[in-house]
Amino acid sequence: MSTPGGQFRTYEDDRNTPSQQTLYTTSNGVPMPHPYETQRAGANGPLLLQDFHLIDLISHFDRERIPERVVHAKGSGAHGVFKCTDPLDDLCLADVFSKKGKECPVTVRFSTVGGESGSHDCARDPRGFSVKFRTEEGNWDMVANNTPVFFLRDPAKFPHFIHTQKRDPATHLTGADDSTAFWDYLSQNPESIHQVMILMGDRGIPDGYRFLHGYSGHTFKLVNKSGDWVYAQMHMKSKQGTKFITQEDSATKSPDHAQKDLFYAIENGDYPAWDVAFQTMTAREAEELWEKQRINVFDLTHIWPHKQFPLRKVGEFVLNENARNYFAEIEQVAFNPAHMPPGIEPSADPVLQSRLFSYPDAHRHRVGVNYQQLPVNSTRAGYRVANFQRDGNMAFYNQGSRPNYLSSIEPISFRERTVDLDKVHGQFINEAVTFLSEIKPEDFNAPRALWEKVFDDKAKARFVSNVSGHMSTCRKEEIIKRQIAIFREVSEDLASRMEIATGVKGYNGISELRFNGTHNGMAKSPNHRVANGMTGKIGFSAHDHNGAPIKGTHKDESIGNPGTNGTRVNGAAATNGANGH
Repeated sequence: MSTPGGQFRTYEDDRNTPSQQTLYTTSNGVPMPHPYETQRAGANGPLLLQDFHLIDLISHFDRERIPERVVHAKGSGAHGVFKCTDPLDDLCLADVFSKKGKECPVTVRFSTVGGESGSHDCARDPRGFSVKFRTEEGNWDMVANNTPVFFLRDPAKFPHFIHTQKRDPATHLTGADDSTAFWDYLSQNPESIHQVMILMGDRGIPDGYRFLHGYSGHTFKLVNKSGDWVYAQMHMKSKQGTKFITQEDSATKSPDHAQKDLFYAIENGDYPAWDVAFQTMTAREAEELWEKQRINVFDLTHIWPHKQFPLRKVGEFVLNENARNYFAEIEQVAFNPAHMPPGIEPSADPVLQSRLFSYPDAHRHRVGVNYQQLPVNSTRAGYRVANFQRDGNMAFYNQGSRPNYLSSIEPISFRERTVDLDKVHGQFINEAVTFLSEIKPEDFNAPRALWEKVFDDKAKARFVSNVSGHMSTCRKEEIIKRQIAIFREVSEDLASRMEIATGVKGYNGISELRFNGTHNGMAKSPNHRVANGMTGKIGFSAHDHNGAPIKGTHKDESIGNPGTNGTRVNGAAATNGANGH
């Protein structure tokens, strides 16, 4: 039973070969008569250490697991194809958006965020929504969520917040049995309120992965062939629409409800699909958005109003192929927001900037330094990739005998620069500062719009029930009083309902509160403005603009770049509820 096609087997050959065409062997390819046999010193004697077959089997079994993801551990995924339907070449020089009909293969992974790899698919939790576009200019990873905002905007808060989603270090209980840490964090970081309104609302438990949207959340930059750029946020809109599961009904679902739904939908030919669209704005518009409406494009807790910045569709992707091997193709797939092809660049969003480092760092630990050599992560560009990253654990594509330095004897080729990074990022020339965001009145505008304009009466009742039910395992009444004060800044109606539901009288707003995690720009007393543990006497880390691009942030040549004016003509002014919801 010979192996076709040369000395080395390919990944595709291994992936697609049925069991009937294989021969049982040890890991080094030696045929064995039966997988259950062992060598012993007599029929009733001890095992022999020389039994490589058994040692090989057991020692590999002991190492079958790699570390699960610290976040997004429970997930599902599939493969498919992206097609450009409406070229974006006036705004972006990325090849994948260059012409109608342009296609590239994609791999998508959906996930919950806080739970472990064996946790329930129907947990009340945001959903990760990551897409690997294998473009002709290298891999582009969009590492998104199913919510347009997140709980934080200061990157150093992320490990702290995620720790509140994990098991208690003493009791080893999850938030299902003890929600104290969860609400303690939220009640000390009021900028989380927008995400809390979404999480505890109907979108908090999507009915599987086919029925949710995806949002970049972060602001990126799109650069065109002329070197002009615009700010952009990406949206992935489910063609299946959205569905949710109530808290009560979630208990009736399989722990793997979302995995089962996605897998068998694809298996039965019911292929899920999503539209891909962008909101864009010029640098001038970003400055004016802050000056006039106090919306910060670098703030992961803020959204862009759809009426002002309508969606412009660029394409769509469909998932039409299940993984043949979950571990190889879904557990080992690794997404990195720093993977961007020419024409797509990061903004100054501080949480995005932090993620550019954190994601590949996690992959090198979890999967290995050569994780991008795994077939599911490797590029499918139309050229032979060369660099000087060599060796390391499990190096497979180690670039042959080619020089491992920039050689004049055996030179490699280079492509001419297509993006002038000096022009795209050159406006950031400034002094180093310490920075911690400050809670301000504008942080409650979008959550208030959700409560007053998006939630109907039944949705409001479900929200109050979801929050009060979750709070029932919070062991500290003070935490609930503080959280109700934050809800009061959203709506007196909401706070009053929460007081009735919990039996706890909350504080009268946040003006007399001091917070662990953020400066309080709404405080009446200067002593309450500064975050706990700080005095502000030396190097006060709050800034009036809260990190937004204020007037004068961008160089003059960046201010008037075309972009959103064009999208008003070419884009569909699609709205999704109040203020972009």
